Amino acid sequence: MNVKRLAARSVVLAAFLAGSSLAQTRTAVRTDHHVHVHSPAILEILPAYCSSPGRIGACDPSFVKPHQPDDLLADMDKAGVQTAWMMSTAYLAESPMMLPSLADAPMRVHDANAFTVATAAAHPGRLVAFISVNPLAPDALAEIAAWKDQSVAKGLKLHLTNSGLDFRNPDHVRRLTAIFDAAADAELTIMIHMRTRAEDYGAGDVRIFLNQVLPHARDVPVVIAHAGGWGGLDSNTWDAMDAFRRLIGGQPDKAPNLYFDLAQVFDAETSASNRARLVEVMRGIGLDRFVPGSDWPFSSALHDYFNHAMLQLPLSPTEMTRLRQRQIALRRLAH
Repeated sequence: MNVKRLAARSVVLAAFLAGSSLAQTRTAVRTDHHVHVHSPAILEILPAYCSSPGRIGACDPSFVKPHQPDDLLADMDKAGVQTAWMMSTAYLAESPMMLPSLADAPMRVHDANAFTVATAAAHPGRLVAFISVNPLAPDALAEIAAWKDQSVAKGLKLHLTNSGLDFRNPDHVRRLTAIFDAAADAELTIMIHMRTRAEDYGAGDVRIFLNQVLPHARDVPVVIAHAGGWGGLDSNTWDAMDAFRRLIGGQPDKAPNLYFDLAQVFDAETSASNRARLVEVMRGIGLDRFVPGSDWPFSSALHDYFNHAMLQLPLSPTEMTRLRQRQIALRRLAH
């Protein structure tokens, strides 16, 4: 091949690759399935929570910053994100990490959930409200019941790390299944951060979840936050994801309403090998089960997360477009 022809082909190839990248960038993320804005009731207790001897690590500076709903909406606009699922952080008030425990914890849980619901109601079509509880707290079922007839509340967020839940404890599993039953009765979509504090968290916990807990959700959607981990790609997260691949991979009729968000699973610094491995596991589980999520504000700017870091995943242009446009249908549209 002569030099001129080789050069011409190189120009065409470069243009094609640039065009593919631009096309992917122009495909806006339709829904960010995982964002947070702390309520005033939670912001008040964060200094004590972050300095508590029950904490297992330091709080990220972005965790305690008093972001407002308008900050989130502005960031969504810059990134081209149409809607976002706003997760209440009410569960922090009843976390066993908070020592000493708060005498007014149940009231703070309700106030924090009310803030999230009111914020979503003020921004219809942009924000979707998820209330939250600690599934082991004695008032958890009553708190879910309090929102059963409030149609603005669309989902329930559970954070097992902060709740101190252990899948190996039969009583904890029993109480978690009761929460799933209550959410299913109220048609609340469930977002569950299922990683626990167990050092060997992984495949065994996934089996317990799939066999004993998930059936209680019946036909409401269940979303596994952080693809089964708590952000990043460590050995525990790989073990959990590989278990999901073995147990439900290639079987769309098995747990058909089970999904995974990609909130903070990767970032711009994720290695090429881990990005490739992640995509391989996603394909093994089923790409249609994965949805965009950021964990804002921990993601930093949504534009950087969705329009730079996400585009580094080695998905085909078609796969990337489908992922960015995917939106889980909520069951609870009206009451």
